[in-house]
Amino acid sequence: MYSLKSFLDVLASEGFLRRKPRLKPYLEPTKELIESDLNGTTIMFEVSGSDLTCVGNVVNSREKLYKALNSSSDVEAYSRLLNLLGSNQPSTIEFEEGFTDYFNEVNIGLSKLPFIKFFELDGGMYVTSSIVIAKTPDLDSFNASIHRLMLISNKSVAIRIVPRHLYRIASLNSKLGVETPVAIVIGVHPLLLLLASLSPPYGVFELGLIKVLVGGRLRFCRTPMYGLPVPCNSSVVIEGRITNELVDEGPFLDLLGLYDRVRKQPVIHVDKIYLSKEDPLFHVILPGGMEHKLLMGFPKEAAIWDGVRRVVPKVHKVRLTASGGCWLHAVISIDKNSDGDAKNAILAAFASHPSLKHVVVVDSDIDPDNLADVEWAIATRVQAGDDLLIVRNVRGSTLDPSSSDGITDKLGIDATAPISLFELFKRSKT
Repeated sequence: MYSLKSFLDVLASEGFLRRKPRLKPYLEPTKELIESDLNGTTIMFEVSGSDLTCVGNVVNSREKLYKALNSSSDVEAYSRLLNLLGSNQPSTIEFEEGFTDYFNEVNIGLSKLPFIKFFELDGGMYVTSSIVIAKTPDLDSFNASIHRLMLISNKSVAIRIVPRHLYRIASLNSKLGVETPVAIVIGVHPLLLLLASLSPPYGVFELGLIKVLVGGRLRFCRTPMYGLPVPCNSSVVIEGRITNELVDEGPFLDLLGLYDRVRKQPVIHVDKIYLSKEDPLFHVILPGGMEHKLLMGFPKEAAIWDGVRRVVPKVHKVRLTASGGCWLHAVISIDKNSDGDAKNAILAAFASHPSLKHVVVVDSDIDPDNLADVEWAIATRVQAGDDLLIVRNVRGSTLDPSSSDGITDKLGIDATAPISLFELFKRSKT
């Protein structure tokens, strides 16, 4: 059974789960989530004003993420994700009959759900783990993607939509003069959050890829109003409509621990709220925390690994670093056949993850998880005139405040030792 509860049972059996007292929804959960993030635990708690149990930091470490993926190594985890994106199998799903067998409609407003104000300058109360599912109007398929929701009223939220697939869907419907029906799903197995964070081609239903990953052992139900597919063991399902109404959304903390600016974003008007009949759990993702970074960055890390391994003899490890938000900075350890291989690896990394800003390539004796190792390699194996690769005025990430609306300079550092002189660069061993 691929549910949030089933995964929490695994974490509890291994000593990762901690229970916290009831908290106020203003700032108090943030303190507990940050402390939990630092010690690698997962926490359960309630917030005042809601009867739902919250859970945070579900996959805030690589160890937990690999448990969710049933993988024991980087290569195995990367390969499982890449096989999904390269699969020729259609992302179709089979529906269970009887939505009401799994869910109860509840006559509560949004204010009874555990929206949280995480930081003092947040633009409002937020839900951070919602998967938004919509039908593609120009194809016989669906789309699933993760979006933050800001509480506006008891019946409406603002949704942050970047110009990707859901933006296209809402824009197409708007041109037709209709609103976009959506199902908002909260509280699912972390595999589904990871799938919803992928970027397959338009028209591939992200959650349908679960069939390739786990053999189709996940049940989907049709929502009563709009017939949208939702996992039957979701904790919370909300049906609503993305409208043409726009409101100020934000500020809100991003991956880099900086505030995303205020923008005009669409309003979702909520029609129905449903709760699981089996102890619904409300997933809370700490903005800028490791869970946020891993869910966003890990698929990009896999893409970098795949791109770089095509141009060098062997890739030992790829790490999108936490201080770079698991987004802007990468360290890659490789084997070389030629002294030009490191620069090829740099270019392949930039091509594989266009938001990447800085990349350091090191030899296999340097551990990318040990930043002291990486700094040592830069100190002892880099000559600026020979080993720096600068790419000017290219698309990067709008999250980078030093960029000009996402246009940036990129830097690659070849911190590998010359092959013919490698003996001169060896560290002593004890």
